[in-house]
Amino acid sequence: MAPIERVAMTIRKLREQRGMTQGQLAERAGVSREYVARLEAGRYDPSLSTLEKLAKALKVDVAKLLK
Repeated sequence: MAPIERVAMTIRKLREQRGMTQGQLAERAGVSREYVARLEAGRYDPSLSTLEKLAKALKVDVAKLLK
């Protein structure tokens, strides 16, 4: 599995575990819902700053998203 696919799966899994919709995660992270959807589909390779925003919204360390 490619690294971006692992990141995508991890973000989706954490979001679902927290009972959040893509829209809720997007709002909390300050990105668009479309961006979250494409990210979870493995279409985007997020920047470090975006990963930091997503990690904060999911209440995890950035390293958790990269596992």
